[in-house]
Amino acid sequence: MPPILFNLDSDPSLFDALLEAMAANRGQLEQRKFPDDESYLRVHSDCADRDVIIYCNLYQPDNKILRLLFLIYTVKEMGAKQVGLITPYLPYMRQDKQFHHGECVSSRPFSQLLSAALDLLVTMDPHLHRYHSLDEIYTIKSTVVPAAPLIAEWIKQNISTPLLIGPDIESEQWVSEVARMSQAPFQVLQKIRHGDTDVEVSSPHLEQYHDATPVLVDDIISSGRTMLETIQHLKHAGIKRPVCIGVHGIFSGDAFMQLEQVSDVVTTQCIPHPSNRIDIAQPLAKATLLLLNE
Repeated sequence: MPPILFNLDSDPSLFDALLEAMAANRGQLEQRKFPDDESYLRVHSDCADRDVIIYCNLYQPDNKILRLLFLIYTVKEMGAKQVGLITPYLPYMRQDKQFHHGECVSSRPFSQLLSAALDLLVTMDPHLHRYHSLDEIYTIKSTVVPAAPLIAEWIKQNISTPLLIGPDIESEQWVSEVARMSQAPFQVLQKIRHGDTDVEVSSPHLEQYHDATPVLVDDIISSGRTMLETIQHLKHAGIKRPVCIGVHGIFSGDAFMQLEQVSDVVTTQCIPHPSNRIDIAQPLAKATLLLLNE
């Protein structure tokens, strides 16, 4: 039997693509609000002895997590065999250390909450900084789908002479992998900090790439400051208008507007946005089906 796939408050176009890629049955779900703003939820699909997958993009999670828990509880009560979650953006990963007394290391209670409710989890490039893998905090079956191959393929299909740019030494491993997959050269800029606000950026080897299109790649574009600083340096070096690629395009404030003025901005479908140009449905669907059958 194919799995049942529910869409909970998330991008309908990606849901339709996942539904087709997984050959899944569309889950029928009824939702509304009571006058006191509490949530009503009813599942109309027969979930007994079926694998159930919930597509719920947990970007801005506080608006969705309670309804997600209600849905998980309900389909389990109806007899679902396994209940999984596809969330292209996995939240509460950045707070992975207590910097000040009394701070909540939110990644840990959030992971415990989802692990207690679910059987499996599929996401794309979560923010793993101090954690080496999701297994350090999640106790369920999980798969991280890498965005690097998708970004590399997009570069190969759309940019004739790319030059991958890393804004600092910390980006080298990520940028070099995308460059290898897209069969393109890469350069990593060097930052020399002279003070809290005095930062010198150097790039001694850019002169030979004046005919190339610089491609800046990052996992999360939030304020866009790192990319904007890097673009300013590239502009001084006299090379072409760059392309900025992000896995998760958060774009706080006017970040997108500022970046769009000086570059072409491209993101994956992980967070719905007009810059989405890199499809992610096929690898998410494949990873989910593999995890279901383990």
